[in-house]
Amino acid sequence: MIRINLLGAPKPKSKKASMSSMPSVDIGEAGSPTLKILVVLVLAGVVNGGYWYQLDKQKQSIAIKMQQAEQKNRELADVKARYMERQRQADNYKRRVDVIDQLRKAQTGPVELLAMVGQTVNNTEAVWLNNVKDQGNTVDIEGMALSSDAVANLITNLQKTGFFKTIEIKETVQDEQVKDMQAFQFTLTCERAKS
Repeated sequence: MIRINLLGAPKPKSKKASMSSMPSVDIGEAGSPTLKILVVLVLAGVVNGGYWYQLDKQKQSIAIKMQQAEQKNRELADVKARYMERQRQADNYKRRVDVIDQLRKAQTGPVELLAMVGQTVNNTEAVWLNNVKDQGNTVDIEGMALSSDAVANLITNLQKTGFFKTIEIKETVQDEQVKDMQAFQFTLTCERAKS
């Protein structure tokens, strides 16, 4: 066992002194300011070195994660570009299909209108048509009827088809040229229903 006398005072002699004749080292006074500053500087250097080492590890870890994130970002940018291109192609295709559907609808629209008006006039007695004008949202119908009741029946039958939202009589006059019987010239304005 090594004993160090830090107080610098002589050791009292005891009975056991003969028994323990171990050498002792005297290092001087432990409270010297130079030694304290040296110990503090060494401890500060060790702590600073450990902190620097930890920050360096974090820096390397962040750099690796950043490289991975940038790689992933490039991959996702490529995927996004392909997706946007396909989305544009799909939108173009949808626009083309919509145009084709509109053209088909416009192609059959007048046919459906004339078939519906013809069927309605055939189901209404004492009514003849002279002219049907498709104005887009409205349809003008000119014709002749044997009575004002026949014109009213035609309006009712046209409303029942559901093809028109409103039907208005623009004009109804008795035809003076027909002398044998009573005849009415009429003009109807029909507003199409939204389909």
